[in-house]
Amino acid sequence: MKLGDRLLLRFVPIIASWVMRLLSLSVKKEILGENHLRSAWERGEQAVIPFWHDQLFLLVFGYPGKHAKLLISASKDGELLARTMKYFEQDTVRGSSSRGGRAAFKEMLDLCHEKADIVLTPDGPKGPRHVLKDGVVQLARMSGRPVIPMAFVCSRGHRFKSWDRFLFPYPFSHGVYSFGKPLYFDKQEGIDVFRERLKEAMQENQQQAEACLESYGLSAV
Repeated sequence: MKLGDRLLLRFVPIIASWVMRLLSLSVKKEILGENHLRSAWERGEQAVIPFWHDQLFLLVFGYPGKHAKLLISASKDGELLARTMKYFEQDTVRGSSSRGGRAAFKEMLDLCHEKADIVLTPDGPKGPRHVLKDGVVQLARMSGRPVIPMAFVCSRGHRFKSWDRFLFPYPFSHGVYSFGKPLYFDKQEGIDVFRERLKEAMQENQQQAEACLESYGLSAV
């Protein structure tokens, strides 16, 4: 590994973690639908939590649990993110639909036997933006776990010109985290119907978060 890459991996994650913490402290946060996740825990269930790739930056501050397993790309950017998440005591599983996906999926399926939520971006790591891939659908089918969509929107921020239009919230903005109602895979309906239900649930949850901002006279970036 080149010296530049070693320095990048050594220092960027700790700097990024502090930037995230300071930014989160300045953002006025609100969480909707947290009861859906807590009710699942009370029933002894752990959830599969999908969220869109562009909403990643402050997502860890909206998760009310103590421990989760995050699926992160096996790329260099994914390595930076995985190392950053360690500063928040969140474990990661490396792999994606394009790199190491089969091994990562098997590991996540094995992790479904543990008492930890599984968190993943169903449109990552390369898109298309806000388009569900099969991983989350198959994980719900094979694990029997509830799928609880998660979203984050904010009133002020910057959208990068990346494939996902990655969101960087500005300090002192108003942020809303939202959890949707749990969805369970039904063998009678089949994969295609469940995928469509999940797609609609992700959209509705996003709209719920945006509507919350609009109730304050604000709009989502």
